Amino acid sequence: MNVSRRRFLHGTAAGAAGTALTGGMLIGGAHADARAAAGSGPATADSYPFHGAHQAGILTPGPADKQSAACYAAFDVTAKNKAELADLMKTLTTRARFLTAGGTPENLGIGQPPPDSDVLGPVIPADGLTMTLSVGSSLFDDRFGLATLKPAKLTPMRIFPNDSPDPAWMHGDLLLQLCANHPDTIHHTIRDIAKHTRGAMQLRWKIDGYNSPPRPSGTGRNLLGFKDGTANPTGTTASDLIWVDDPAEPAWARGGSYQVVRLIRMLVEFWDRVSINEQENMFGRRRDSGAPLDGTNEFDTPNYAADPKGSVIPLDSHIRLANPRTPTTANQRLLRRSYNYDLGVDQNGDLQAGHIFTCFQQDVQRQFETVQTRLINEPLVDYVQPFGGGYFYVLPGVADTRDWYGRALLT
Repeated sequence: MNVSRRRFLHGTAAGAAGTALTGGMLIGGAHADARAAAGSGPATADSYPFHGAHQAGILTPGPADKQSAACYAAFDVTAKNKAELADLMKTLTTRARFLTAGGTPENLGIGQPPPDSDVLGPVIPADGLTMTLSVGSSLFDDRFGLATLKPAKLTPMRIFPNDSPDPAWMHGDLLLQLCANHPDTIHHTIRDIAKHTRGAMQLRWKIDGYNSPPRPSGTGRNLLGFKDGTANPTGTTASDLIWVDDPAEPAWARGGSYQVVRLIRMLVEFWDRVSINEQENMFGRRRDSGAPLDGTNEFDTPNYAADPKGSVIPLDSHIRLANPRTPTTANQRLLRRSYNYDLGVDQNGDLQAGHIFTCFQQDVQRQFETVQTRLINEPLVDYVQPFGGGYFYVLPGVADTRDWYGRALLT
């Protein structure tokens, strides 16, 4: 039985739609490592290197074995001038360098506030923490004299026809992506950052996410019950799609990446009333195994050429629209690193849960927007509701102990 989405939404307050978190592409890819160790869970490494040409949290650890807990926090910069902005970036670097390595907080002396919240105890564990800092287009307005240095493809987030944008959940001068093995590490980190940057930046919006473990094996599932991440680019292919090396970009931006974050509410009560056959046709995959409808195993490659009319995998299925697997669409692929979220219930008693869609690429227009345009009016739009997020540019990595976030941009 086909349930009318509009009849369903009629019973929910209009404001509830405004707090939805929806983006578009719900199926993405697993890292090659997941194919070799299909039963393994999320990454549990103690720490990841902070210094390097690229920031951690994109390919280290890989999207398939990403940490269990995450937070996406957007900030408005309140620093008054470029010098204060540079000081903010140095502070963020200092805190990130310490927190991702772990250690004992410095004793500030008698009569001073405690050096740390002690949420993680007297010695801070690294706990697999990665911090990924990116900048929004609004940072390049007239406050800091950076307008001529804005990344060439960085704009405010585009609103697509089926989006339900809520300004309270959109954009930001800065975005911090925090990932760790446990949620208390995430909470500790955001508190530490807020404490040390008070007066220079202010939280605009924040959402916590979690990575579902393999059930029963392979890739984790999203809240619609389908495996989420089965075709991500890997190795050199991934690097060639995400790291910016375009000579048209400002020199300081080389080695960075464009990041898209889409907050997607999933209308799970509505979805749970849809037949399994209809659900699988919308995705183009089997719900139990994650295999394409023309395959047997999760990582089987769908054979679209043998099914030109969509008799097996519908032409408007999510996987077929998102990745047609043709030579002309190969450079439109992107790297996904998404998490589930749960915000409790809305004022009507409906679950406010869904997906933090996150992707990295060289060119937002060539990659994310081209793919998302193909997904306009796909069947899944009746069950998901994008409402927030933004476009950001991931800063190049911090090279060594003398370097800091954005140094080449601000000096």
